Amino acid sequence: MLQIYDSLSRSKRPFRPVQPGQVGLYVCGMTVYDYCHLGHARMLVSFDVVQRWLRASGYQVQYVRNITDIDDKIIRRAVETNRRLGEVTSYYIDAMHADERALSVQSPDQQPCATEYVGDMLDIIGKLEQKGLAYHAVEGDVNFAVREFPDYGKLSGKTLDDLRAGERVAVASSKRDPLDFVLWKSAKEHEPSDTRWDSPYGWGRPGWHIECSAMSKALLSLPLDIHGGGPDLKFPHHENEIAQTEGAFGGTLANNWMHCGPLMVDAEKMSKSLGNFRTIRQTIGIQSAASVDGQPASGESAEYEVNPREAEMLRFFIVRNHYRSAQNYAPDNLIDAQLSLDRLYQTLQNCPPASGAVEIDWQAPQAIAFREAMNDDFNSAGAVAALFDLASEVNRSKDPALVSQLKALAALLGLLQKDPVVYFQSPTRYTRRAIEQGSAGSAPASAAALSETEIETLIAARAAAKAAKNFAEADQIRATLKNAGVELDDKPGGLTQWRRA
Repeated sequence: MLQIYDSLSRSKRPFRPVQPGQVGLYVCGMTVYDYCHLGHARMLVSFDVVQRWLRASGYQVQYVRNITDIDDKIIRRAVETNRRLGEVTSYYIDAMHADERALSVQSPDQQPCATEYVGDMLDIIGKLEQKGLAYHAVEGDVNFAVREFPDYGKLSGKTLDDLRAGERVAVASSKRDPLDFVLWKSAKEHEPSDTRWDSPYGWGRPGWHIECSAMSKALLSLPLDIHGGGPDLKFPHHENEIAQTEGAFGGTLANNWMHCGPLMVDAEKMSKSLGNFRTIRQTIGIQSAASVDGQPASGESAEYEVNPREAEMLRFFIVRNHYRSAQNYAPDNLIDAQLSLDRLYQTLQNCPPASGAVEIDWQAPQAIAFREAMNDDFNSAGAVAALFDLASEVNRSKDPALVSQLKALAALLGLLQKDPVVYFQSPTRYTRRAIEQGSAGSAPASAAALSETEIETLIAARAAAKAAKNFAEADQIRATLKNAGVELDDKPGGLTQWRRA
């Protein structure tokens, strides 16, 4: 039976959906003012694995991941770039979808935008005001009265006294209490006209937290079976969601809370100020990366050419760790991830799968280990270990049926679905050789690599040398290719396959 670690109860519990056989999964998505970064990649991939396993387990899943398309940061980006709000959000939504496709992240069933649910947000604010949980401040904002909600802090474990003790800034004059948070922001004269809505409280826009209360209630019945997000959302965002939703409607917002662990870069929190901030497209894109400040060059497309080998490496790097664990994006870890994924693809290249449709044999030992791992709080690390055990068996037996099982199980993690030839003919920055040459994390992987045409020309020259019994020249060509990071594999019948090491 599936067990899930619940962040609120701080315990692992059997998963029992409200409606047997059906799952309502709500995950907090992106604020679309910038390109998605590596922390977003972890959230996207982790919950993609969750929804894949829920579906594979026979559940009917309604997966909702929202898009924040109204926010102070978006407004600042629109003003800075002299564009309308919708232009900014449309561009970065397209860029986000490009990142999802690159990482083989399946689209959620619904991806609602906050601006589509302003009316629902105002309805909730009205309910909170009627119950004495919200008040209209003098400056026009509407705030949530935190001290009127007795359970505030139950998700994060923070008490009101702890929160007050941690205050470092003076309370805004519009708030009765420093802990109160905004539900509705009154419009300012200098703000663009497309960033405001009419309301009973005057022209303004919703606060950030209220949008998820509105969209989860509108699209999924309460309580949600699973509510998820990144580690930085537990407080204050998810804490405030609980206060808003449960304050307005009573009952429970979600029966299970899931939070990814942090993704660090060289053991430091990723930050533009530290110079270790990396977007997804910088990490796996073939063309030169977009600027770190997130502003696209003139005419730059939201789409980009993806290196398929590096993209799957990044997904594998994320999946082979448990979603709740801390993860460190560092050169040695990336090299190890690339080498490990290469070994699995080498198995597929050496042993083609059986033809025809494949049903997973859940009685096979590796499949049993895979299922047990995934049912233990989506332990993808254990599931990946089962894939390597199965790959070892394939390498011993050369059984095409087992290769098919390997691909079918890996598909549940979004892995090993590429043609091995295409995979290995893609260069990668994430090898020891590339790191030593100083190309990792900077120049595109294809910049210093031999082109496919150059490789094929050298292979043809080697074949001609062998035919002429000039084995010294043939060996020299092989050595030249090896020095360029290209390995050759001579097959029966005179065929030579090549791959980038």
